[in-house]
Amino acid sequence: MEFVPTYQFQLCVDRYHGNHYVKDFSCWDQFLCLAFAQLTYRASLRDIETCLRAQQPRLYHMGFRGRVSRATLADANESRDWRIYRDFAQVLIGMARELYHDDSFGVELSETVYAFDSTTIDLCLSLFPWGQFRRRKSAVKLHTLLDVRGSVPTSVYVTGGQVHDVNLLDELLLEAGAFYLLDRGYVDFARLHVFTQACAFFVTRAKKNMQFYRRSSHQVERFTGLRSDQTILLTGVRTAQRYPDPLRRIHYFDAEKDLRLIFLTNNFLLPALTIAQLYRARWKVELFFQSSTWCTPSYVMEFQKEFALNRLLLGSLYGSVWPYIAQRLLCA
Repeated sequence: MEFVPTYQFQLCVDRYHGNHYVKDFSCWDQFLCLAFAQLTYRASLRDIETCLRAQQPRLYHMGFRGRVSRATLADANESRDWRIYRDFAQVLIGMARELYHDDSFGVELSETVYAFDSTTIDLCLSLFPWGQFRRRKSAVKLHTLLDVRGSVPTSVYVTGGQVHDVNLLDELLLEAGAFYLLDRGYVDFARLHVFTQACAFFVTRAKKNMQFYRRSSHQVERFTGLRSDQTILLTGVRTAQRYPDPLRRIHYFDAEKDLRLIFLTNNFLLPALTIAQLYRARWKVELFFQSSTWCTPSYVMEFQKEFALNRLLLGSLYGSVWPYIAQRLLCA
């Protein structure tokens, strides 16, 4: 906890009057309990209470000032303003990004690289009918924009499970000069054209039914796995209107997985092999979801190992689901 900026945390608490009418169990005590639960993989409130009370003489030196009990912690989780932890998460994110600013992620690139994807968190259908997205299942989706350097989440959006991933592209605050790695679920040429207008770059995969005209081709080194590097124009009735500018189409063959991958990007300066390597770095967002035990990845990249984690999460979106997500992200 020495690395946690207590002054900044107190500013977040004061901003939303988190300790108003609180006598014993402060927001700081609540945060310490949740951090302990995350770092030690506690599974329930009773588990948290039992473990912390077993070390009662040490709690004061750890920063606890209130008595730890599951009832008090449950009341705090239900009543405290979740925006306290959202704002404090942004403080910690800023600190973490500075620490990993110069780290390498396998591609020699000075620009910022983001990976954007979503994962599904299962909910009980009888308790959360507003989140229904299948016949017998409710869920919320956690849409995460991950800074590939350091695997630090910079923005998190929570929606009902029925919301399609591509709609969240409208919520992104695009950074000029940055690269955004997206899978095929985000291919919407009207929205992708916004990236070009904002001077940001995207790397995604083309759909099989995409209609296009090849304007020119460039030589590639086939021993690297590259098969073609083309400049194209879309010719579909709607896609040509939605994205009138040229696109770059790169054909790459993955010999290990025996897969042919078609990449689309609006960047014409980087080498074609670098574009392919950039998209492989998108896997870091899947690893981030995998490391978070409360997430269930909805899908993964086709040329990577599949996995599925199931951890039920109960609560209403603004009553307990949102604060639970925000608090867990603080220590992820």
